[in-house]
Amino acid sequence: MKTYSVKPSDIERQWHVFDASGKVLGRLATQVAGLLMGKHKPIYSRNLDTGDFVVVINADKVRVTGNKAKQKLYYRHSGYPGGLKSISLEKMMQTNPTRVIEHAVKGMLPKNRLGNSMIKKLKVYVGDTHPHLAQTKAASTEVITKKG
Repeated sequence: MKTYSVKPSDIERQWHVFDASGKVLGRLATQVAGLLMGKHKPIYSRNLDTGDFVVVINADKVRVTGNKAKQKLYYRHSGYPGGLKSISLEKMMQTNPTRVIEHAVKGMLPKNRLGNSMIKKLKVYVGDTHPHLAQTKAASTEVITKKG
């Protein structure tokens, strides 16, 4: 018996649409990260990008549990001394809610070139409309709402 090795020509990508309204941020991010990595496919391989495209709509309606809205902080550094900046989750949801979901999903992907190619297949939008209707209609007509 020979070991099956996935070839890039064997990979077929589908489009999935997630409605983030009322979903908990962490649970949504784990489901999206699994689809981006391709862990739901029988041909999953750690060293290849076998994942699908994911569109997340209603990013502004995602929710968090506990006091995370006020206590969770996102940090960035300019590279200069004293250049550490922080912003709370509550403020980030008001200014740029798509970045919250992108940040949560990116933290669950591999930290290498493979992860960089996976995150490019994630599309996040604030409203319930998106410009990928042609791709998603061909894949499936209903919006995916997984329980979790």
